[in-house]
Amino acid sequence: MEKAVVLLSGGLDSTTCMAVAKEQGKELYPISFDYHQRHSIELEGAKKIAAFYKVNRHLIIETNMEAIGGSALTDDSIAVPEGDVSRTSVPVTYVPARNLIFLSYALGYAETIGARSVYIGVNSVDYSGYPDCRPEFIRHFQAVADYSTEAASEGKRIEIVTPLQNLSKADIVRLATRLAVPLELTHSCYSGGEKACGVCDSCKLRLQGFAAAGIKDPIEYEKR
Repeated sequence: MEKAVVLLSGGLDSTTCMAVAKEQGKELYPISFDYHQRHSIELEGAKKIAAFYKVNRHLIIETNMEAIGGSALTDDSIAVPEGDVSRTSVPVTYVPARNLIFLSYALGYAETIGARSVYIGVNSVDYSGYPDCRPEFIRHFQAVADYSTEAASEGKRIEIVTPLQNLSKADIVRLATRLAVPLELTHSCYSGGEKACGVCDSCKLRLQGFAAAGIKDPIEYEKR
C-alpha cells in the first residue's frame, strides 16, 4: 500500500478526508498538532479516530502558536465569537500561518517515511473564510513542495491532496456517512468545552451541513 500522511485535527472535515484516503487504498499516517489551542479537546477525538482506523502510528507534534497569539483559538484575551457564517471578512478564529506550518511538518514527515501524498481536509465552499483554505494557497504550497525536498529533486513528487476542496458542508456530511466515518468521535467546536457550544462558526457550519444533508449529528451540543 502507498503511504499517505493525513492532517487529522479530530474534526468532521479532517476525519472525512482520512476516510477518503483509506477508500483510495492508502496506508494512513495521521499527523495532529498540539499548538496550545483553546479547543485542545479535539486532540482526544483525533486519538480515538486514529485508533478506530487502526493506524500504524499517530504522530502528534507540539508547536506553541499561543506564543504568537493573534487568534481567538490561541489567545485567551480574544473571545470566540458566536458564529456569523455569512461574513465576508477573515474572522478572529483564523490562526496566522497555521496551515502553512502544519503542511510543512506534514511534508517533512512524508519525505521521511516515503509517503507520496499529503491529505488535508481544507474546504473553500462552506468554511469560515480562512485564506489558507483556498485553492490558491494549496496550489502555491504545492509549487514550494516541488522545489523544497530531496524526494522532489529525485523525481518523487509529494502531492498535496484536497478531496473536500469543492464540497459543501452537506456534501461532506453525506460523504462521511457513505464512508462510515465515526462521526460521534469528531469534535468541531472552537470553544473548548466537553460539549460543542453550538453557536461558534464551526458549530454553526457543522449543524447547517447536517441539516442540509438530512442527517442527524450524533454529538452533543450545549445549544442546537
